[in-house]
Amino acid sequence: MTKSQLIEALAKAEGITLKAAETAVNVTFQSMELALIRSDRLEIRGFGSFKVKYYEGYKGRNPKTGELIEVQFKKLPFFKVGKELRERVNGGEPEAESSKEK
Repeated sequence: MTKSQLIEALAKAEGITLKAAETAVNVTFQSMELALIRSDRLEIRGFGSFKVKYYEGYKGRNPKTGELIEVQFKKLPFFKVGKELRERVNGGEPEAESSKEK
């Protein structure tokens, strides 16, 4: 699913304009991004959590020349899937679909 598809799905599900849905999605993503920039942990219950992992610098080799290079310290966002989402994915059936059939 792309961002534009998410915006369309939100607009349709909530009966709002595409512009309002786009604003909601953008604010959500910007808030998540700012939290990660501040190195805050971000948790969405039932979905998963995001955090920033820190990697120390090290000496590596350029694979092309074999020359020793210094790899700088870095921070990368890391996502850990939540138990409920993992179970829904492994069950193969979205929760919304299964609740309709009951």
